[in-house]
Amino acid sequence: MEILDDKKAFREAIGFLKPKLIDTYIIRKFLGTFFFCLILILTIAVVFDFAEKIDNFMEKQAPVKAIIFDYYMNFIPYFAMLFAPLFVFIAVIFFTSKMAVSMEIIAILNSGMSFRRIMWPYFLSAFIIATFTFVLTNFVIPKSNLIRMDFEDKYYHSSSKRVTVENIHRQVFKDILVYMGTFNPLSQRGQNFTIEKIDSGKLISKLSATSVIYDTVKHKWTALNYYIREIKGNEEIITKGKQIDTSLTIKPGDFSRDPSFVGTMTSRELDNYIKLLRLQGSDELKLFLIEKYRRFANPFAVFVLTLIGVTLSSRKIRGGIGMNIGIGLGLSFSYILFLQFASQFCLKGNLGPMLAMWIPNIIYSVIGLVLYKLAPK
Repeated sequence: MEILDDKKAFREAIGFLKPKLIDTYIIRKFLGTFFFCLILILTIAVVFDFAEKIDNFMEKQAPVKAIIFDYYMNFIPYFAMLFAPLFVFIAVIFFTSKMAVSMEIIAILNSGMSFRRIMWPYFLSAFIIATFTFVLTNFVIPKSNLIRMDFEDKYYHSSSKRVTVENIHRQVFKDILVYMGTFNPLSQRGQNFTIEKIDSGKLISKLSATSVIYDTVKHKWTALNYYIREIKGNEEIITKGKQIDTSLTIKPGDFSRDPSFVGTMTSRELDNYIKLLRLQGSDELKLFLIEKYRRFANPFAVFVLTLIGVTLSSRKIRGGIGMNIGIGLGLSFSYILFLQFASQFCLKGNLGPMLAMWIPNIIYSVIGLVLYKLAPK
């Protein structure tokens, strides 16, 4: 008897997941509307971006081929993935509201299909988009960002001097700490430089120098006007000199990274760089951890916003499609705003990077479940 019940349950599960004509209809509507919205918004974004930057392109004589293939062919996927969850939400709200207004949702429910079963093609479409977003964000877009940013450095950004970096603290090895008062990326020269060697919480030696400069030929840092203090038991040894080479593993680029550099790393490169930043005790660690967790949170947001979009727009309300779209846009922009606030609280406060990236998904998942309970059954 139990075997028969198990077979019956299995057949019901298979029947639940078996594709139907309505599934194909909803998937085609979902993906079709999503890519239509994507193409429409990207076209507008490219037109405005080109209008803003055309003077710079002409002034710096950017080749047409480079503008098309090096910049815009890499700008389009970057911009698309940046707002993919928003486009998903708009697409779901738009075509589901049309189905509700034309009484299609009511007809489907009256045919005996449950609201939970209606959600199946929506989440299947969301899975396709989320997978597409995850692969592009972690493996494709970082490489295209590198090409796009290189183009911008050559033909768009001004050649003004980079800002001097101040108060640099790094842990080079487990027991070696480095401090630099200021560092100029243009001259690759730092001021008020110190190296401290620690053993079991005790200072073993300390090198202080008025300035330090990076030798691009030797690939080493040279300390100028240095003063070394070594502690051996109760004895101190003092050494002074005009110049001494060091063997630091830090490069000038590690002090002067542009914040957008984080977007040029693949998933594996990002993990390796985070390990290096942990070792160095870098203040930039939070920025890179936020990027790491954002790459997982964004694809999941596709499911969350799909759930909210379907439950919100499946009911026919006074005001029609316009009201649903207005409410949907308000929720989607509040989601983006919430995400930005969480990022800033993480960078400037004590909020953890993982929690900062997942708080919006958690809160809006609860909103989605509440709306699901209120949806027409």
